Amino acid sequence: MPFTKIHMLIIGLSAIAAAAVIAGPAQAYEVGPVTAGGTIEGKVVFLGDVPVKKIIPTKDTAVCGDVREEPLIQVGADQVVQNAVVYLVEVAKGKAWAEPGKLPELNNVKCRFEPAVQAMSAGMLDVVNKDPVLHNTHGYYGKRTAFNLALPNLDQRIPVELKRAGEVRVDCDAHGWMEGWVYVVDNPYYAITGADGKFSITDVPPGNYTLVAVQPYTGPIEQSVTVTEGQATDLTVELKK
Repeated sequence: MPFTKIHMLIIGLSAIAAAAVIAGPAQAYEVGPVTAGGTIEGKVVFLGDVPVKKIIPTKDTAVCGDVREEPLIQVGADQVVQNAVVYLVEVAKGKAWAEPGKLPELNNVKCRFEPAVQAMSAGMLDVVNKDPVLHNTHGYYGKRTAFNLALPNLDQRIPVELKRAGEVRVDCDAHGWMEGWVYVVDNPYYAITGADGKFSITDVPPGNYTLVAVQPYTGPIEQSVTVTEGQATDLTVELKK
């Protein structure tokens, strides 16, 4: 029997199916009891010069404001970093997710995203326009569109679903200087630093972990951490560009 294109197609599909079986689905996080869990706490710092970007609004200036400079990383006293996301990776089992409450929101406010940086589990996100001008809010996993929403009306609200873990960069197609970030996590062991640059992650099962701290300007940095039963582990994590 001659070797035809149909045979080649069948072989190709069989190879793809075999690869899918070998790879298997991604392991889902499992909720279970945590006995004598520990705490990871500390602060995030940035020791370099704080860069700024120049914002030049080209439209809707009555809402968007005038020309200004904004820091690319928010650094407070003692060089602590605000709005850094800190999380553990590859945690298979542990504490329950926080009780669901109000949906997380991404607000368009005076041609800025608020919050500029946030973290959430996979699920629904409300995208809200608080301005009396058109915003086109566009989120990306890498180069792939996660959502693309036209919001022409004041107080307009559109829910979207972020189905998988990863960094979602957000911009506005109508106001090119606007940027925001949503970090979708796959386990509940995460935190965002406050004005003091501090974070705390509680009820961590004893063991060895990789902790990631990330801020949009610097990108992520990894740090190994060991959690001991009933103990607090104190870390200082330095972000670097």
